[in-house]
Amino acid sequence: MEYIKSAKEPGCIFCDKPKQSDDRENLIVHRGSHCFVIMNKFPYNNGHLMVVPYRHEADIENLNAPENQEMMALLQVAVKALRLVMSPHGFNIGMNMGRIAGAGIDDHLHFHLVPRWDGDTNFMPITGHTKVVSEGLWETWEKLQAVFQKLVGK
Repeated sequence: MEYIKSAKEPGCIFCDKPKQSDDRENLIVHRGSHCFVIMNKFPYNNGHLMVVPYRHEADIENLNAPENQEMMALLQVAVKALRLVMSPHGFNIGMNMGRIAGAGIDDHLHFHLVPRWDGDTNFMPITGHTKVVSEGLWETWEKLQAVFQKLVGK
């Protein structure tokens, strides 16, 4: 609800955040040549990552080969990093293209990678209006950023 009710920042966060130098503040855990990996500030689950091309593009059909290749490679690395850091039981991986498909940011495509655990959905969001997150964003960022450096070497 915080995200839904909050005033939207002008511009595109997926274009603006990588231009800034403070990756921790911007939750960027890895920068590739054509794409980057960023934590979701309003996660569906602890460790929710997004893989995003630097180029502002709304349609997956318009990505070039290097962008496509790096997006998939970074999704693989992100799964491996989350397995090492958080030991999830499974993952949801997907992309919502267009507002009608559920995209909160519909003019800059991005993959969502959401780690899942047995029993991670429960009554708390419904009855208590609370999503239980077992670790803060900054602690998770520190762990994931360190693992990405080991796995990718950047």
